[in-house]
Amino acid sequence: MVHVTRKDNESSTAMIRRFSRRVQRAGIILEVRKGRFFARDLNRTGRRKKAARREKMAGEYDRLYKLGKLEGPKQ
Repeated sequence: MVHVTRKDNESSTAMIRRFSRRVQRAGIILEVRKGRFFARDLNRTGRRKKAARREKMAGEYDRLYKLGKLEGPKQ
């Protein structure tokens, strides 16, 4: 954790600039950006549920297409 205390006769902008430099040197921003889009792997049950939902939605799409309620794929 980065900690900065204000020096004598130091402006607030100078203190913020010093703080941001210390944060960059510590690599905190890079760590946060790396974990930004991290997603955990699904377990076996989760993968099966996701696959079942995908198949169900595909079947529903086919049913609606055959009834004429949806347009076909664009070519």
